[in-house]
Amino acid sequence: MNRPSVLNRWDEMPQKPLFFEAARAKLLRVIAVTSGKGGVGKSNVVANLGLAWARQGLKVLLIDADLGLANLDILLGLTPKFTIKDLLSLQKTLSEVMVEGPEGLKILPASSGIPELAELDDHQRLFLLNELDHYSENLDVVLIDTGAGISRNVLFFTIAAVERIVVANNEPTSITDAYALIKILVTKYGEKRFKLLVNGLSRPQDGDLVYRALLRVTEKFLGREISLEYLGAIPHDESIAKAVLKQQPVLALFPKSLASRSFTQLARDLWKTPPPPEFGSTVKFFWRRLFHHHLKVEEMT
Repeated sequence: MNRPSVLNRWDEMPQKPLFFEAARAKLLRVIAVTSGKGGVGKSNVVANLGLAWARQGLKVLLIDADLGLANLDILLGLTPKFTIKDLLSLQKTLSEVMVEGPEGLKILPASSGIPELAELDDHQRLFLLNELDHYSENLDVVLIDTGAGISRNVLFFTIAAVERIVVANNEPTSITDAYALIKILVTKYGEKRFKLLVNGLSRPQDGDLVYRALLRVTEKFLGREISLEYLGAIPHDESIAKAVLKQQPVLALFPKSLASRSFTQLARDLWKTPPPPEFGSTVKFFWRRLFHHHLKVEEMT
């Protein structure tokens, strides 16, 4: 069983943020943040986790992959002139669509209320893979904010990442839908490594209960070879709702809040945890960069 890596008692958290050494990444981290159910705070996790890393000097790109119902730009207080829609329609280049957010964050914004983007076709997927594969700017980490559920878009963006974080809360429907998402990724796409983040809890110990419930059903029906790592829990904090209303990340608006300290700790723990040694058999975003790194590692060994 993978044990929690973040603090389980929020009252024991240091009053000052835990900073970590922001050395340049040897390997680009490409992480999908996904969920089986909507409304669990997935986009908030992406915005604040990305900001926590950017504040440490890391080069961070956020991709809003909820193409039909985008809201990452709203959470960051941005009004992008162009979106992925303009890129896919060949009206704009990737660099023209990319916008800069707080602390130097790079954001690839999506469109909201565009139903034809809710399901990309094969040509659009390959085009987007190719465009990102040729993105020339140095990056340390890419966070992909997928949609919720098990649509083709969600599955595509999730398997195109090297690491995947499943966000859930303690509602039975959230746990059930998280398992449904993991089951499809395992049985249909052969993915075996997942991280779980439980969000919006009043008591930290409830996160461990959610993890144990999901781990139990995963091991029972999908096998013990599936890795489900528990990242810990983000507490329910009224500061998050206040920050959303002001269209700013809670880490920027209320840096001393319990939620902000939790996001800082999460960023620190994730950065200390190395990515999986392999990046899978399916095609990935930034495939050339990842492939060249693995060639170098093999040459060294």
